[in-house]
Order: sequence, then structure tokens, then C-alpha cells
Amino acid sequence: MPARLLGGLAAALLTTAGLIGTSTAQAAGTHPPAPSAAAATTAAVPRHAVTGYWQNFDNGATVQKLKDADDAYDIIAVSFAESTGQPGAVTFRLDPAIGYGSTDEFKADIKAKQAAGTSVILSVGGERGAVSVNDAASAKNFADSVSGLMDEYGFNGVDIDLENGLDATYMTQALKAVHDRHGDVVVTMAPQTIDMQSPQNEYFKTALGIKDFLTAVNMQYYNSGSMNGCDGKVYSQGTVDFLTALACIQLEGGLDPSQVGIGVPASARAAGSGYVAPSVVNAALDCLTRGSSCGSFKPAKTYPGLRGAMTWSTNWDAANGNAFASQVGAHVHGLP
Repeated sequence: MPARLLGGLAAALLTTAGLIGTSTAQAAGTHPPAPSAAAATTAAVPRHAVTGYWQNFDNGATVQKLKDADDAYDIIAVSFAESTGQPGAVTFRLDPAIGYGSTDEFKADIKAKQAAGTSVILSVGGERGAVSVNDAASAKNFADSVSGLMDEYGFNGVDIDLENGLDATYMTQALKAVHDRHGDVVVTMAPQTIDMQSPQNEYFKTALGIKDFLTAVNMQYYNSGSMNGCDGKVYSQGTVDFLTALACIQLEGGLDPSQVGIGVPASARAAGSGYVAPSVVNAALDCLTRGSSCGSFKPAKTYPGLRGAMTWSTNWDAANGNAFASQVGAHVHGLP
């Protein structure tokens, strides 16, 4: 996600029609959820989900409490957990600028969102986040601290938004340890475009390493230069082709369609570059799921199970009249 200077979810029933668990493997029953302190407030993630990052800071976007984030969001990623002096460990502190009178008030907002069917997860990193998980000790510290914050606040899971390097071996180890403690954990990732150009990249390898419980990879289709699509052609950001041809790499590189989402800025002010209108996002979603509204690139097949879309951020969306939530949100929820 862009840094602050860039301008920068009572339990839902898992058997409700149209809802699935946090992964296709769990939905199939291959990974029965392990007991956890947060289990009582776990919301199911819909088949097609809208994800939004909620800013725990004031950077010029609309300052909002968690309860004020638009109801269209199925997953809200609280941004951000930050590093501590212990390698791999993270912590979370509310920014006074948000206006919460107490931590209990924030926890109550989390529970209210979850009661309404939204999963609320904790995002780690951000553009300036310096969390390093590169050995067994730091992997354990990461898992211990994330699990502790999930228990303390009632978070449904964790989002990995590390933009300054990632070690697939130890991040996979850490996330598996979190899953061992919270079998119903929601795990999302927000890699940059360069991180998902090949299954051999560390971010891609991490996603594949936790495929049996990964919820979604919402790659950031912004603040990026031109990139290769799955057809070997080069595409420029800000177009339908950029969204579809790059998503195709993940879809054909080993991820299940239910684990792929399109991440875009909520407004032109939310990122340095790469903003596209909601209509462009919707066209890309239709191209990938229905084979319609494509640009020059048209995938060889459709992926009706595509997870959905993500935006940075709920705050910038609010500042833009909640255009993403209302237009892209409604479209995602209407996908096949």
C-alpha cells in the first residue's frame, strides 16, 4: 500500500448460501478449523469478496473509525502492524488521530463489523514497513506476535503487505504456524506487480506455499511500470489489459481463481500512479469471469470463481464518495 505520504471484517454461518470458508481446501473439509480465541467472531468470506484497507493514520484522506467503513467491504485490512525491536515480531497501536477514546471502543467496532459479516484482519507492513522474517527465530516471533494480536483484538487474520523484500521459506513457515493456532485464519497478500511476474518469485512462492489456506492475493496494480502479461506481451498500467493479462499469470501459475483479486487505488490521490475508474475494474472482472468487456487481451478461458477486488483505501474511497464500494462492490457481489 502507499505510505502515509502517498495518500495514501456474532459470527456468520459458514453454511450460508453463497459463502465459503477461508480457502477452497477448508471448504472441502481438508483442514478442519482449530480452536482459537477469535473463533467466536469469525465471519465467512464470500465467494466473491471486496477488500479494503482501513488507515490507522491521517494522511489527508477521510479520517474514519472502523465502524464508518462502507458496508460493501467483506474484508477490512487494518493498516498497519509495525515492527518491534525483536526480529520478525510486530505490534499494533491505535493512532490518536483516529479519535478512538479507548482500545475497547476499537475492539467493539471490530466485533460489530464481524457481526455484520465482515472479516477484519491486520495488515503487516505497508510501503515503509520494515518487518524481516528471514530465519526460524524471526518466523516464530512473527507467528507468536500475529497470533497474540489476533487473540487480543479479535482479528480474523493477517494481510502480508511487505514491499521491501520477503523470504518465501520463512514467511511460509510463519504463516503455517499462525494457521496451526487459528485454523480459520483469513490470509491475504498484497504484492507489487513485480513480485508476481513468475511463480519463482518469493511472494509468488509464498502464496503457493500456503495455497491450502490462502484466502486471496490482491496484487497492487498501481505504482508500477509496464509489466509482462501471461501472453509475453508488455502492458501499461491504467488499462483493462494490464489488469487482466497480469491476473492471468497468477491464474495460470498455480493459484486457484478464488485466491486472485484485483487491487487498485480508490482515487487518483490514493496512489502515485495506476488509478483506473470503477468501470475499468468492472470490465476487467467481466473479462476474467465471463469473457466479455475485454480489451486487446482475452484470456483463453474464463475464471468465474475469481475472488474479487481490493482497494487502497476505505478512507480514500470515502473521500471519493465511496465510488469503489458502491460501483465495484456491487459488481463483485453480482459476479457469477
